[in-house]
Amino acid sequence: MKSLVIIPTYNEIENIKKIVISVLDKKDNFDVLIVDDSSPDGTSKV
Repeated sequence: MKSLVIIPTYNEIENIKKIVISVLDKKDNFDVLIVDDSSPDGTSKV
């Protein structure tokens, strides 16, 4: 069974890369959905 990891973000430009890498390093079968709440710091551009 495949899981879905949902990562809500707001002003996380300094952390989002580390978070995504950490999640993707897991060996489980899952999809990742990153949801940004219109961060003014450019999080959605990462």
